[in-house]
Amino acid sequence: MSSYSIKDLENLTGIKAHTIRMWEQRYGILKPDRTDTNIRLYGASELKMMLNIALLNNHGIKISKIAQMSYEEICAKVMETIHQAGNFENQINALTLAMIDLDEAQFEKIMATNILQYGFEKTMINIIYPFLIKIGTLWTTDAINPAQEHFITNLIRQKIIVAIDGQFEPRPNQKKFMLFLPEGELHEISLLFSYYIIKSRGHKVIYLGQSTPLSDLAQVYDIHKPDYILTIITSVPPEDDVQSYVNLLCKRFPDAHLLLSGYQIVGQDIQTSDNATIINQIKDLIDLIDGLKYATA
Repeated sequence: MSSYSIKDLENLTGIKAHTIRMWEQRYGILKPDRTDTNIRLYGASELKMMLNIALLNNHGIKISKIAQMSYEEICAKVMETIHQAGNFENQINALTLAMIDLDEAQFEKIMATNILQYGFEKTMINIIYPFLIKIGTLWTTDAINPAQEHFITNLIRQKIIVAIDGQFEPRPNQKKFMLFLPEGELHEISLLFSYYIIKSRGHKVIYLGQSTPLSDLAQVYDIHKPDYILTIITSVPPEDDVQSYVNLLCKRFPDAHLLLSGYQIVGQDIQTSDNATIINQIKDLIDLIDGLKYATA
């Protein structure tokens, strides 16, 4: 993998670049290589060290004390700290370390600790969603490889599926939702979590999942006549075709209410008809679903 600049470390750890420089000079906690023009370059071991240090420092441990600890002592203190939950940024850093090390056991401990304290939904919103955003940053800096990203997102996916399976059957007179991703779209975690949100509130879900051709979507719609159709458009269709795709959905399914979200939708000046709503963040979906619960009670 590539080396990291000091700006990369700032983005990944949340520790300001000038603070990293000061800690290097005062405590010798990192020993970066330097280019011919004297620019600092950090390797994977320095990244992991700074993630550990950031986690402990965010938890209130002074850098002067951390600098006196051996690497083994730092790692042990990190394990003790992350299993206490309580600080979301610490948990996100701990998940980052679990991903880099491909450590499934550590991932399981982090999830179990936080689900026990906060519940599954709050753990997803306050820890997993910000962590997924951080993964995007890691991609842009070449800090992780595809195997690491697939490793951690598949573990998250498994957790959501288990949580969905644990929900009760729909209550009488509740709404019917059909969930899908456009053909070619594979980013499924947000759609799965939407499935959990809807089902946990007693509504019925018809889940079509990844890469659903419009013709298949239409066939299922004609059979089940859902009240709502939810899709998340992250990368497919291409940006130039998103408005046309939205127009087609609104026209083809006039009797359903469309819920639209994803990178290609949110903040992109997409025009919608009266039977469509843009979901800017997961809280918007939760508010909408909770509102339906009271309306049908």
